Amino acid sequence: MTNKNNQKTKKGFNFNSAGFILFACFVVAVAIYIFIFGNPSNFVNNDPKNHALDGNLLGTIYKGGIIVPIIQTLLLTVLTLSVERYIALKKAQGKGALVDFAASIKQALTAGDIQGAKEICNTQKGSVANVVITALDKYEQVEVDNTLSKEQKLLAIQKDIEESTALELPMLSQNLPIVATITTLGTLMGLLGTVIGMIRSFAALSGAGGTDSLALSQGISEALINTAFGIATGALAVISYNFFTSKIDSLTYCIDEVGFTIVQSFAAGHK
Repeated sequence: MTNKNNQKTKKGFNFNSAGFILFACFVVAVAIYIFIFGNPSNFVNNDPKNHALDGNLLGTIYKGGIIVPIIQTLLLTVLTLSVERYIALKKAQGKGALVDFAASIKQALTAGDIQGAKEICNTQKGSVANVVITALDKYEQVEVDNTLSKEQKLLAIQKDIEESTALELPMLSQNLPIVATITTLGTLMGLLGTVIGMIRSFAALSGAGGTDSLALSQGISEALINTAFGIATGALAVISYNFFTSKIDSLTYCIDEVGFTIVQSFAAGHK
């Protein structure tokens, strides 16, 4: 039953190749940088080498330099993985609210209605329901096994819950380590772009022929744009990671709560 339920869960919307996601986001980021930000209409005399038109944000972003598409790649990756995790965790939660699901399972177990509890799981679906219905199957299995003591039966149920939970957790947290990495990497790439921009600015100030105002302004633009993009990417990644980590904690807490109820129900109903 566990394997069948896990297979059903894993057929949902899922990205298994982080490398493919990063590559696709990089291609999109480069395309946006060249064809949208770098559109000649955004610059004086329709030349990307010139200043951006007054008030033209797209041209100003283009002046951020080659670091911009890299940071964009990280930003698009966070957005893509956030959507993927939202859909995946929504499917893992199941159709109804977990609080109501847990309460219904407790009520059925209190009444000794194991089949009713299974029906609730079949209606709810998702990772939490998969774990619970597996535990209920084990409950019925050990209930008729006269070769085991009560303590051994309780341990068998508890072990089955832990094993089922361990199988589901990797699927719940898939791709989140990438988002966690981007929380730092996004800020660092922004800092790198800032340093490169400042280097260009100081180079323009120290030019032998006097200050190159165009080069100076481009260097400052590069520094500020990359700083803003890097901070925004890192902040979004932190928010996304913490949000989905909290969601996973809620799922695991519900599993633990219902699992404890199953074990306690068996302990109270059997000598």
